[in-house]
Amino acid sequence: MKPLDPRLVRTADAVRAHLAVSVLSGVAVTGLILAQAWLLAHVISQAFAGAGFDALGWAVASVAGIALARALLSYLAEASALHSAARTKSILRRRLIGRVTGDGTVWTAGRGADGDAPRAGELVTLATRGLDALDDYFARYLPQLVLAAIVPVAVLVVVFWADWISGIVILVTVPLIPVFMALIGMHTQSRTERQWRLLSRLGGHFLDVVEGLPTLAVFRRAKAQAALIRQVGEEHRKATMGTLRVAFLSAFALELLATLAVALVAVEVGLRLLGGYMDYQTALLVLILAPEAYLPLREVGARFHASMEGVAAADQVFAELERPRSGSGDAPAPSGGRAPAASGDLRLSGVALTYPGRDLPALSGVDLTVRAGERVLLTGPSGSGKTTLLSLLLRMNTPDAGRIEVRAPGGDWAPLESVPADDWRLGVAWVPQHPYLFDVSVADNIRLGAPDASLERVREAARLAEADGFVSALPEGYDTRLGERGARLSAGQRQRIALARAFCRDAPLVLLDEPTAHLDPENAAAVRTAVDRLLQGRTAVIVAHDTGWAEAVLGARVVGLPLPGREGALNR
Repeated sequence: MKPLDPRLVRTADAVRAHLAVSVLSGVAVTGLILAQAWLLAHVISQAFAGAGFDALGWAVASVAGIALARALLSYLAEASALHSAARTKSILRRRLIGRVTGDGTVWTAGRGADGDAPRAGELVTLATRGLDALDDYFARYLPQLVLAAIVPVAVLVVVFWADWISGIVILVTVPLIPVFMALIGMHTQSRTERQWRLLSRLGGHFLDVVEGLPTLAVFRRAKAQAALIRQVGEEHRKATMGTLRVAFLSAFALELLATLAVALVAVEVGLRLLGGYMDYQTALLVLILAPEAYLPLREVGARFHASMEGVAAADQVFAELERPRSGSGDAPAPSGGRAPAASGDLRLSGVALTYPGRDLPALSGVDLTVRAGERVLLTGPSGSGKTTLLSLLLRMNTPDAGRIEVRAPGGDWAPLESVPADDWRLGVAWVPQHPYLFDVSVADNIRLGAPDASLERVREAARLAEADGFVSALPEGYDTRLGERGARLSAGQRQRIALARAFCRDAPLVLLDEPTAHLDPENAAAVRTAVDRLLQGRTAVIVAHDTGWAEAVLGARVVGLPLPGREGALNR
């Protein structure tokens, strides 16, 4: 890691102002350290010689005044540093957000912490927790770096003036600390960068999973993702503990080295003092100043570890700002199969649902029977509960009143709750209005509900969904990563990938929520063609405002849902 990243200096005037303040305060602190050392040596030597308080009162008062001045200077310098850090973080966050969203270009997620560009979740971690760690870099590391450059030189000059032998000892031993610090730092940097990559990966993957949770739940992959998050979290814990272990050991090594160097100075000063070759005040001055020569260098080593996370985050921000746009994380793959419960009849009797925190019901008194193999087209004004009804069939919600029952072929009616949710969802294919596509390949997105599906089956599903043509034209075909939320594709293409996913799953019950909403006529026509193929031999419940669906879904029974609270929830 560079002691000072020039890109940070160029980022804001606040950084340059902070550096100027750090240099000025470093010079002032150095002067106060030297004055305080001389005054202490003078007071102690004169008091030992028998001088009274009348003669030494001014010196004692000066020592106290210098201590207060150092404390006040440290407070003002740290306050200025935190202010500069806040301004710099704000500028970096604005530039990062502007890069992602503000220039009118579609931002495409890359491979994340281990690849070219961060995923959305990693950007969130980067812009929040990551940049917050710059506080230590500005408030503690940079001021200490300035002191490490000024104080040892000033102390050496004064010690050489007072006692050239002690000056040589300090001159020989002081460089050992930066050498050891550099060796330890090179080892620690790789560990810290790995820790940051794991944290970014954990944050990115967690956000990806949370945003796609409904899709994962339907395809029965939530538990697998929970296990993966636990695994990444454990890796991050181990990396963090490893970094802390190295930091503590390095601090111990630097402390031991500095202590031995000061002891060496003390031994040679003591021997010469006993032999009468050095006066008492000079010996005290050298012994007081010797630790001050090593202290800033030791502190730089300690602050280095504390600031590394912020520097790694800033480096990733600059990498994102400087990289050319391109357009990828790990995603899930669940299991498929046909569930007998979902291949039979469905019956809703007096079903009602009110969402928590709302006074008006989302559904009220709905009676509806759907026969196996039947196509039902749900229509009605916005707010009539069409999407809510689908969420009940997906087992995402449970009705407040009424019953939902299922009947396997040749069997009796049974409450839907009696069927385990995972078993029920095995037989359901869901195509939402805004399908969630994961940041993996096209093939893996299509086989989400059938992880063991061969590439031939995936291609056939894409062909039936009118998607094979544009997928084959992608740079790597079915191996092309789609980016966050399928950022490489248009809305119509994403909808057809979701339909291909449903074809590949081959479930007996298909639920579609406004599949052509917001699509242009060409894409809407392609989606309707694919839906017509998908519904062959399957039970289907379709939510649509688009009146074209009444003609597109041949043989569909149209069911109108009134606004909740009004009469006429239909069973036709």
